[in-house]
Amino acid sequence: MKTILVVDDEKRIREALAGVLRDEGYTVHLAATAEDALRRLAKKRPDLVLLDIWMPGKDGVEALREIKESYPDLPVIMISGHANIETAVKTTKLGAYDFIEKPLSLDKVILTVEHALEQHRLSSENQELRSRELKKFNIIGKSEIINAIKEDIKRAAPTNSWIMITGENGTGKEFIARNLHLYSERAPKPFVEVNCAAIPEELIESELFGHEKGAFTSAISMKLGKFDIADGGTIFLDEIADMSLKTQAKVLRILQEQSFTRVGGTEPIQVDVRVIAATNKNLKDEIKSGNFREDLYYRLNVIPFHMPPLRDRVDDIGLFIEHYIAEFAIRSAKEAPVITDDALVYLLKYSWPGNVRELRNLIERLVIMVPSTEITPVDLPAYIKGTESLEKSSPYATAQLKEARNDFERDFIIMKLKEFNGNISKTAQAIGIERSHLYRKIRSYGIEHD
Repeated sequence: MKTILVVDDEKRIREALAGVLRDEGYTVHLAATAEDALRRLAKKRPDLVLLDIWMPGKDGVEALREIKESYPDLPVIMISGHANIETAVKTTKLGAYDFIEKPLSLDKVILTVEHALEQHRLSSENQELRSRELKKFNIIGKSEIINAIKEDIKRAAPTNSWIMITGENGTGKEFIARNLHLYSERAPKPFVEVNCAAIPEELIESELFGHEKGAFTSAISMKLGKFDIADGGTIFLDEIADMSLKTQAKVLRILQEQSFTRVGGTEPIQVDVRVIAATNKNLKDEIKSGNFREDLYYRLNVIPFHMPPLRDRVDDIGLFIEHYIAEFAIRSAKEAPVITDDALVYLLKYSWPGNVRELRNLIERLVIMVPSTEITPVDLPAYIKGTESLEKSSPYATAQLKEARNDFERDFIIMKLKEFNGNISKTAQAIGIERSHLYRKIRSYGIEHD
C-alpha cells in the first residue's frame, strides 16, 4: 500500500485530501507545516508528497528544495491557491512532478497522484535495469590504461558524438560500447548490436535499413531495420570493416542526414541514432586497399577508443581470474577453486593472443573440469606453460576421435583466419564453406575474432 504525505496549513484541505486518498486505498499522513513535514520525512519516507506552497514559516518552495536535496527520487506534487506561471516553472525546475491549483479538483488530484506514482515506478525499474547492465558490462581492471578508458567513457557518454573503437580480437570492445550507452541519456532507449561479419552480404542492407513489402521475392511484408529499432538509442556496428562499400555509403548518409531509405522504398525515414562502430582491423590500411571509405572513417572517428590487448595490462589479469572463477563457480554450483601461486605465475607470463575471451574460456574450463578445490600447474594446458606449442598439444593429445577432429578443425580455422588477416569472407571462400557457416563455427569453437 502506497503512503502519501499531505502538507498544507489549511485543516479542511488536509482532511479533504486525506479522505479521498484513503478511499483510493492509500495510507495518508498529514503535516500542517513544512518543518513538521521534513521531520516526518527524516523518520520515514513516503512514496509521494502533496506539498502546499504558501504556508507560514518555511514555504513549500524552500521545503521542496530541501526534499529534493535529501530525497531526489521522491515524487512531489505542488498545490497552491496563488498560482502563477513563474512559481510553477520554478518548482518544476526544482524537481516537482506537477503543479495543481486551488480550488482543487479531487479527480485531478487522484489522476495526478496515479501518474506520478506510475512514472516513479517505471523510473525505478529503469534504474534497476541500468544498474544490472552496468554490473554485467563492468570493465574489469585497475591498470592505468583501463582507468583512463573508464574516465574517457564518462566524458564521452553524455554527448551524441560518433565513436570508433579499435582493438584486437577478444579485448572487450563491446564493453566500451555498452558503457557509452549506459552512461548516456539514451540509456532508457534501445542498444542494438549488429555484427556486420555475421550477416550475409546480400542481407545486410535489409537487416540494417529494413525493407518494404515486395522489395524482393521473400519480402512478404514490411520489415523494420536495425536503425528503425535503435531510434532514440544507440546502434553498435561491430566488425564494420566487413561491411560492403555499398552499405558503407548508406551508413554515411545516415550520419550526414540522420535519414535512410528502406530496401525497395522511396521515402526517406528520419531517425535519431547514435552510431558506435568497432573493428579489429587497421582501417587506414583498409582505406588504402580500397575496402573502406575514407569519408566514413573520418565521420565515425570523432572520438576514438582503443582497447589494449591483455598482454599490455598484466596488472589486470589477476582481477579477471578472480572474477571469472566466482562467476563460473556460481553457474556450475561448485565451490570456487583457488589458483595456486605457481599456477598464477604461468597465467601472468602467457601472452594471451585471444585476450580476455581466451582467458574467460580457459577459466570456465578449469572451474568445471578440475576436480579439486585448487588449480595447480598440472591443470593448465601445455601451451600455457610453454612446454608444448599450441599446434603440438592440439589436436593429437586428445583422447577421443571426436575431440581430435574438433581440435583440428578449430586450429585449421585459426590458421586460415590469420592467413587472410581475419577477413571472414575471404577465409570462407578459401576453405569452401558459406560465410555464415564459418561464423557459426567461430562462435561455437570460441575462436577469438571481433
